[in-house]
Amino acid sequence: QVQLVESGGGLVQAGDSLRLSCTASGQNFPKYAVGWFRQAPGKEREFVAVVSWGGGGTDYADSVKGRFTISRDNAKNAVYLQMNGLKPGDTAVYYCAADTRGPKVVAENRGYLEVWGQGTLVTVSS
Repeated sequence: QVQLVESGGGLVQAGDSLRLSCTASGQNFPKYAVGWFRQAPGKEREFVAVVSWGGGGTDYADSVKGRFTISRDNAKNAVYLQMNGLKPGDTAVYYCAADTRGPKVVAENRGYLEVWGQGTLVTVSS
């Protein structure tokens, strides 16, 4: 099983960009679909984006389509979330999660996902 560590969060202004990284240690990273989720204060965790095992398939929440891009580099055991046009409503702790059952399972997140990272905080000021 892999372990996940997020990085790249910080404080930015509305309209700025950030790139989050999710780096995996352990074996068999290419066998995992990987997603990004976020949780704002007082709100439930929500799906943001997911990428399939080889990186060819992606899906996004409607709220981030056209602004965020998920990608992966299996040679580096990493998944990235490029966030452009950030808004104050994007403020949250961002988590990556991985599951060998595939991108649909990750996106639906109806229960247990195999691996979660510890999160990285993104704060967008107006």
